[in-house]
Amino acid sequence: MSRPEASLHRRIRDEVQANILSGAWPPGHRIPAEHELMAAYGCSRMTVNKALGPLADAGLIVRRRRAGTVVARPKIHSAVLDIPDIAAEVAARGETYGYELLSRTERTPEPAEAEALDLASGGKVLALRCLHRAAGRPFALEERLVNLAATPEARAVDFATTPPGGWLLSHVPWTEAEHRIGAEAASRSVARALAIPASAACLVLHRRTWRGSDRITDVRMTFPGDAYDLVARFTPSKG
Repeated sequence: MSRPEASLHRRIRDEVQANILSGAWPPGHRIPAEHELMAAYGCSRMTVNKALGPLADAGLIVRRRRAGTVVARPKIHSAVLDIPDIAAEVAARGETYGYELLSRTERTPEPAEAEALDLASGGKVLALRCLHRAAGRPFALEERLVNLAATPEARAVDFATTPPGGWLLSHVPWTEAEHRIGAEAASRSVARALAIPASAACLVLHRRTWRGSDRITDVRMTFPGDAYDLVARFTPSKG
């Protein structure tokens, strides 16, 4: 039989993780202090540390001396393996950021969309089409599906004024992301939105994100080919 303390640290870990993945504790939320958890669960400091250590290793929480422990904020750097925040990237370029919501629809997904988001029958998505501008010029066309079963709070957000990518990064913790990057010729509708010639070369970033086992969002970001690049810096592996 396992010792009570051994079982308890898993219970503490699971309950803290559940609060994070459900969104009950959003990014930046303060986790109860060690002494508070010790009192709440009637356990030792070692048990609390064994519970929180794996969550810190997984990147779900950040532990700081004196400042305490908080829910981690997703990174917003523009490297290939990170999730970029378009507004922050445009500002970093020294340009004025602009945003326009082109369409917003709550609907039943197409079969391929339901499969991409792993939706059960009858699930709904929030379909958003947005245009991002840099210095007044079209910079990126965003076509996003949000899984409302996993993120019901998105229904209440005014995406006419709040870019969805920035809102998701700030309010919905993600634990896994998948990027697919390719080049495509602009369709007529994409060309009109980006003010480029039809069939012009574009860079397309297709991304899916998960929160635990739930798929949160599926998004296509289309950039004019001469307006954006994705950078990763690395060193040679050692044999």
